Amino acid sequence: MDFENLLFEKKNSIGYVTVNRPKALNALNAATMEELRAVFTEIKNDAAMRVVILTGTGEKAFIAGADIGEIAKLDGESGKEFAQRGQSVFDLIENLDKPVIACMNGFALGGGCEIALACTMRIASDNAKFGQPEVKLGVIPGFGGSQRLPRLVGKGIANQLLLTGEMISAQEAHRIGLVNEVTTPANLIPRAEEIATKIIANAPLAVQYTLEAVNQGLEMPLGEGLQLEASLFGKSCATEDKKEGTAAFLEKRKGEFKGR
Repeated sequence: MDFENLLFEKKNSIGYVTVNRPKALNALNAATMEELRAVFTEIKNDAAMRVVILTGTGEKAFIAGADIGEIAKLDGESGKEFAQRGQSVFDLIENLDKPVIACMNGFALGGGCEIALACTMRIASDNAKFGQPEVKLGVIPGFGGSQRLPRLVGKGIANQLLLTGEMISAQEAHRIGLVNEVTTPANLIPRAEEIATKIIANAPLAVQYTLEAVNQGLEMPLGEGLQLEASLFGKSCATEDKKEGTAAFLEKRKGEFKGR
């Protein structure tokens, strides 16, 4: 599949998705959003791809936000539809059943911060900047920022970022729990690949069930979440990979998982 605004590569069970609009600081216009929907749908249906690395072209920006020219033309009805379309793409990323690692180089603002929030984990280069500046444009986040950010960093810190629209450094983003790690720009993708390789070595269904337990469980009361965990633990116990994994441990050898 060919894309105008994305680069897509498959290598060693990793899918590499790069937003490629450097002149626009990789801003998410409508065409790019639909290409993201298409590429992540392809990834979801490809069992050979186990982990995704998402980044942006260049050192200036991961994704600098949505396309402000498009937002300027929205009215009440079209604005709601715009937000819902974007949310559906980010929901696809969040619930892909495969880990997605956001590698954030440079600006991760507005929609760029929101797409990172939908990813499984976030690694930032030490020159990255984060923010939800929508209030400065007279709007609010529309692609999930008002919902995922407080779930990740807490209500008070999220409100401060959302209401001031201020930018924060990669180091501050790490301190508040917005990003998992901070590294150098040169080490950004290699570090993500290192994490991806560790994930790929594990049982595919166990990884999938773990993501399901975390994502769905966070939306449930603790008791219901524990029931979900027990159910998914039972499903994992019925897999061939569980038999292989426990046998490999007892036989002191490396497991060879088939995703069954």
